[in-house]
Amino acid sequence: MSQTENIINTFIRVGQRIKEQCEQYPNGQLGDIIVSAKVNNPWFTVQNQIKALEAITIMLQPDSLQQWISCYSISEHLPKNIGVVMAGNIPAVGFHDLMTVLVSGNKIQIKLSSSDRILMEWITDIIKSENTELGKRISFVDKLQKPDAVIATGSDNTARYFHYYFSKVPHVIRKNRNSVAVLNGNETKEQLFALGDDIFSYFGLGCRNVSKLMVPENYNFEKFFNAIEPYGNELLLHNKYLNNYDYYRAIYLMENVPFLTNNFVHLVQQENIASPVSVLHYETYSNHKVLQQSLEVNADKIQCIISDENITGKEIKFGQGQQPSASDYADGVDTLRFLIEQCSDQQISNL
Repeated sequence: MSQTENIINTFIRVGQRIKEQCEQYPNGQLGDIIVSAKVNNPWFTVQNQIKALEAITIMLQPDSLQQWISCYSISEHLPKNIGVVMAGNIPAVGFHDLMTVLVSGNKIQIKLSSSDRILMEWITDIIKSENTELGKRISFVDKLQKPDAVIATGSDNTARYFHYYFSKVPHVIRKNRNSVAVLNGNETKEQLFALGDDIFSYFGLGCRNVSKLMVPENYNFEKFFNAIEPYGNELLLHNKYLNNYDYYRAIYLMENVPFLTNNFVHLVQQENIASPVSVLHYETYSNHKVLQQSLEVNADKIQCIISDENITGKEIKFGQGQQPSASDYADGVDTLRFLIEQCSDQQISNL
């Protein structure tokens, strides 16, 4: 068995272990982990943590992993030290980077976000228990120590710092991205309800969350509001979300900003892709040419396009935005290929 096959088999077992823990919840070890993670970060509700972990188990299905890895040629090499600065906006968001570095045959130094420390440490403990030798390649650090390459995720502001600080080593730097949904007005109630999951999962804090709607001119939002109404039952029970809703309602009223609202989300006509928590931007289009131009102009700010329309050929169906496969790379940058290319030269250069 090759090193890569051994690592892939390890992650298959990790997926099975996580699935078992999710099925046993609230019993078993995961019950305490989820409580601790929620206390550490109130945005990490039980439902959102389970959702994130179940998405990982789907990603780690044997057929999915084999299909992913079949696209690459990974030769055994002297492991390099790869530094990964992880985000913490949604639960276990750094898992894909962790898996990719290990599958590439390298060591990983993880700089965790304080917002997502507990779940990531729990997952790495499972990896270590399934493969002791692989576990030795994982370390947590407060500061990256002489990395040979870096993968860092942050805001647009921190990205400028990352580019400067890691300028002397190969790097992948990710900035803010959000997702867009394109509607044509003929969507069914079921499709719009599924779109609600793309919008409200993780309170809209992920890069794969829809933060903006592209709608035809004179679009009637009543059908949309009716379809997404059930999501309000949970959202309105969350104090931090409700505080955001009340805050932006007050801002829009005081500043005379036109907006549409039900009792848990505001719709504001705005060109920006990114929107605050509890706010959904929208923009109208007159024809497909105008729509395509708008999407092209903002391509570097868009993670996913959710739609039943065929616009770019890469659209994701309604309700599937939060179900990425192993080959769905953040910002569209193939980090596994990046790491394979960095390891083609056995000479190791440090900062």
